[in-house]
Amino acid sequence: MRFEGTKDYIATDDLKVAVNAAAALRRPLLIKGEPGTGKTVLAAEVAAAMGAPLIEWNIKSTTKAQQGLYEYDAVARLRDGQLGDERVHDISNYIRKGKLWEAFTAPELPVLLIDEIDKADIEFPNDLLQELDRMRFHVYETGEMVEARERPIVIITSNNEKELPDAFLRRCFFHYIRFPDRDTMQAIIDVHFPGIKQMLVRKALDIFYEVREVPGLKKKPSTSELLDWLKLLLAEDMPLDVLQSRDPTKAIPPLHGALLKNEQDVMLFERLAFMARRSG
Repeated sequence: MRFEGTKDYIATDDLKVAVNAAAALRRPLLIKGEPGTGKTVLAAEVAAAMGAPLIEWNIKSTTKAQQGLYEYDAVARLRDGQLGDERVHDISNYIRKGKLWEAFTAPELPVLLIDEIDKADIEFPNDLLQELDRMRFHVYETGEMVEARERPIVIITSNNEKELPDAFLRRCFFHYIRFPDRDTMQAIIDVHFPGIKQMLVRKALDIFYEVREVPGLKKKPSTSELLDWLKLLLAEDMPLDVLQSRDPTKAIPPLHGALLKNEQDVMLFERLAFMARRSG
């Protein structure tokens, strides 16, 4: 089944091509892009479109590759041995399956999301090379070989916080989600806010893209932050004339806390407003 987007997710043509190419090759799809551009949500939407179960592995700075395969709980086995528990004689009782094990042995073809792989140690991707390439691994404690019945659809996201090893990249199909242009953003808004006043959307988009283009901005607002901002504007029933105002002495947008997420950027806009008042 081909991925053509869903009613809740606006996918550009090049993103559709990337998803379908990776699915055809059964190569992991490595997705990069600005935070808030829908990388994580993509996996859920691909799973929904293909009628496949979604298995999520959320990576943290302390995550090790072995945890994705399995973990052996030696402490629990020692405790049960001291208590005389009969379970201690079967070591498989102390093997905890990881997300890759779940994906390899799923009864139906799953979508496996490895989210924010660049959060982990630099060796993390290298430690998964063989398992992702061969789709099998050995459980040393039990002598069992776990092998995928069918290669799962693997989607890997990265915020580009660190470089990934070349050997890992060579095994992936890569796609960079560009920040949505105005037409694509309009379509995304229409999905999330059907029936919204188009005049409000036009003015909000004017402000949003102007904010993103301000030189020196530390963190540009993302798609998800625009949606939050629009939700607040609707909830507060913000008058349209507030958005239509082009008064340069009021450079900070209303409810700017949804768009500006650090004090440096807020101070930047305050300085711009101050300079405009002085020049006026």
